[in-house]
Amino acid sequence: MKQSIYSILILVVLVFSSCEKFLEKEPLDFLSLSNYFETEADLTSALAGTYDILGNVYGGVWLYRAGIEADEGWFARNSPAIGPQNFNFSSSFGDVTNIWSTLFRGINRANILLENVDKNTSIAESFRNRIKGEALFLRGYYYFLLVQSYGGVPIFTKSTASVKDIDAARNSIAEVYNQVLADMTAAENLVPDITAIGHAGRVSKSAVRGILARVCLNMAGEPLKDVSKYAEARTWAKKVIDDTQAAHSLNPDYSNIFIKIARDEYDIKESIFEVEFWGNRTDVYTETGFVGFANGPQTSNVETGNGFGGLRVTAKLYRKYNANDLRRDWCIANFTYNNSGPSGSKTLITGTVTDANLYNRQAAKFRREYETLIPKAVGQTPQNFPLLRFSDVLLMYAEAENEINNNPTPSAFEAINQVRRRAFGKLLPGAININQYDLSSSLDYEDFKSELQDERMRELAFEQLRKSDLIRWGIFAFEMNVVLQNIDQNFTARPYYRIRFLNAQESKHVLWPIPAGDIVLNKLLTQNPGW
Repeated sequence: MKQSIYSILILVVLVFSSCEKFLEKEPLDFLSLSNYFETEADLTSALAGTYDILGNVYGGVWLYRAGIEADEGWFARNSPAIGPQNFNFSSSFGDVTNIWSTLFRGINRANILLENVDKNTSIAESFRNRIKGEALFLRGYYYFLLVQSYGGVPIFTKSTASVKDIDAARNSIAEVYNQVLADMTAAENLVPDITAIGHAGRVSKSAVRGILARVCLNMAGEPLKDVSKYAEARTWAKKVIDDTQAAHSLNPDYSNIFIKIARDEYDIKESIFEVEFWGNRTDVYTETGFVGFANGPQTSNVETGNGFGGLRVTAKLYRKYNANDLRRDWCIANFTYNNSGPSGSKTLITGTVTDANLYNRQAAKFRREYETLIPKAVGQTPQNFPLLRFSDVLLMYAEAENEINNNPTPSAFEAINQVRRRAFGKLLPGAININQYDLSSSLDYEDFKSELQDERMRELAFEQLRKSDLIRWGIFAFEMNVVLQNIDQNFTARPYYRIRFLNAQESKHVLWPIPAGDIVLNKLLTQNPGW
């Protein structure tokens, strides 16, 4: 059922002037573009290659090692012992350098496409504008990931077509964010409504607006602290909320969001933007990823779909949930999968729940038992990864409202309470006492902010947002230390994953290092503090 442009990749070979390592002195595959970008098919395939970078980022280690560097969970292996998962790596570490080069490769692909999208003006302007809008958004999104991960980076709005073009100084964090805003705001007028697309695998107006709200919230917090951006974040979130054509709403059943993802069923009311994956490696599709394999429960059962089980949770995350919160036992496994038996065969975890044994619970938001593509691939899955959900938009709106007014407003309460009502089953048919779990309207600014921060942790666990949230709130090291103290209080023999929380430093680990190899090649680059 995938309607994504990734299917085009089966038919074409990408013709981008992209090298395997950004800033490498010997480009690997500069090809002539003189006869390309002449047809709609050419533009579509070039756009597919630009989207493909999303799969390269979210289809691998980002899901369980490089992108989960917060207080919600830990990498469930003692090997490799070095890496972002333990905050003990160097500027030449492969995961970090690969993500840098991958994102710049995506930017270069977007630049090539933008430079050539109007090459053949006989192609309908509306078609070219849509391609242009998607490419602009993707370029902005890749820069957004770069500035969050590495801080200020060189800005390229023209393709790298010569080895003479590669030396470039870092732009400031503010300049990179401004480029992100420029690209995404330009894209908003060019891309279609999500209802015209019919799925979440391509950039829509809702996706642009929702991600712009996220960008603005990050600009309003650390390290920029441009508080004027709270108003812009509210504006963009409200555009999503108030869009009567898209008519976004919460799926009444939290677990059903992720069951639909596993089944390859789109839910564009709730899930607004997704990274597309498809196939089981026995068909013609090769766009598989690790969603549900790397970040789902462990099992060797081929009927369920084998799982690496790369993520386990913290007691802190578990304790954030009310016992009646339906999200808890969906995000955190209260079972173990059996290694044989029918799909989904499991054994419930029994016994007293203690902080010590909670660290053995596995992340379970993404589950392979619901996949419908048979046979299920070993070590690969067709599951999409959600980049933006409507609940996130509601929570961003509530946060911005509280910050702007220095006090929560009725609309802020309503936004967060919608998310809470769903969490406790109050949106399901036949539910009673609908407002039973609403926040007290007497909360002041600080209390509401604390509740909002906890709600984001509960709602968005393992969706690659927690670290950036902690950083922009200025509480990254503090919250990591909270977990460290909990471990030290509950274990007589220190577990190996304690190092993850011990090593985390605000002064160093809010950013990754600029890759050492690129600093050698580009003499204008400078390193981040502490690296």
